Amino acid sequence: MSFSRLMEKAQGYLPSEKMVVVEAAYNFALKAHQGQVRKSGKPYIEHPLQVALTLAELQLDASSLAAALLHDVVEICDIPISEVEAKFGSEVAKLVDGTTKLGKLSLKTSGGAAARQAQAENLRKMLVAMAEDLRVVFIKLADRLHNMRTLDALSLEKQRSIAQETLEIYAPLAHRLGIWELKWQLEDLSFRHLEPVKYRQIAKLVAARRAQRESFITQIIQTLSQEFERVGLKAEMSGRPKHIYSIYQKMERYSALGKHFDDIHDLLALRVLVGTVPDCYSAVGVIHSLWRPLPEEFDDFIANPKPNGYQSLHTAVMYQGTTPLEIQIRTRDMHYIAEYGVAAHWRYKEGEEKDIHFEERIAWLRQLIEWH
Repeated sequence: MSFSRLMEKAQGYLPSEKMVVVEAAYNFALKAHQGQVRKSGKPYIEHPLQVALTLAELQLDASSLAAALLHDVVEICDIPISEVEAKFGSEVAKLVDGTTKLGKLSLKTSGGAAARQAQAENLRKMLVAMAEDLRVVFIKLADRLHNMRTLDALSLEKQRSIAQETLEIYAPLAHRLGIWELKWQLEDLSFRHLEPVKYRQIAKLVAARRAQRESFITQIIQTLSQEFERVGLKAEMSGRPKHIYSIYQKMERYSALGKHFDDIHDLLALRVLVGTVPDCYSAVGVIHSLWRPLPEEFDDFIANPKPNGYQSLHTAVMYQGTTPLEIQIRTRDMHYIAEYGVAAHWRYKEGEEKDIHFEERIAWLRQLIEWH
């Protein structure tokens, strides 16, 4: 049952007194949605539960989880926002109200590419301008993710329309907020509905090479582990598969250059997680001493973070002199922000002071969206 999964996930980081509001919101939503079903035939409550579960995976606060559970009760069940406020307080009510208003925005699919692009940009601006509290945008992104996962219940025309809107508005918004975890899922799900044949072709190509890539990465990790141990560096390493939509984009670029899928060597990159910033630079030194670094392929996003807070060292080397290999090196904290972006700053931290740079980042983010 999704509710027990949600409680288990939330209990992992929220104190018990905060869990009370999450449970109360679930019970309220369960009663409000009683007898309602989705187009898929499943009970309606499954949708807000899945939205809340996505936010719990981002470790968002109790108010966000409660608002996710309640986000459809005003619009779908005709429950006044005043009742939500009376039962759950003004913070949760504002989040629910903001999400309801965002739900009324949609992309018109008529007009040429330039008109659509301008409209998509305007809609992204409106999404953030209307969302005084960015947690509303997180709820909306999680809401869209679950809707994309359940698109098969709709007509083909509706599937394509929603997938197009997701690819043009919601995936770029997740990207701009630095929430990689949501961005790649939204892109892949959209691509699957917009280009089902190409999606299946790439999925097959990737699956066919999986064993080969995994043994390749295992060899690299063994070599690096020995070298790191020799210099006293502790690191966690893993292969990072590229998602299907990004492979499709790369294939499109390659075909324009007359290249083929077989020429794409970086379908799987290596990720190295270490304890401290000096360890990041030590690790890259070890890697460059083992394998020749490719010129123009080193980026220091630790000294020069991306505007959404992303930090990492990126390098590419010629493994055994024949195969280009992409490597990312970062600390565990940097990794959390790389996966969850701006949402990481809402991560529930009991008793900790608010990040002093956080408000500056949010102000910057609003300016960025306006500027774009």
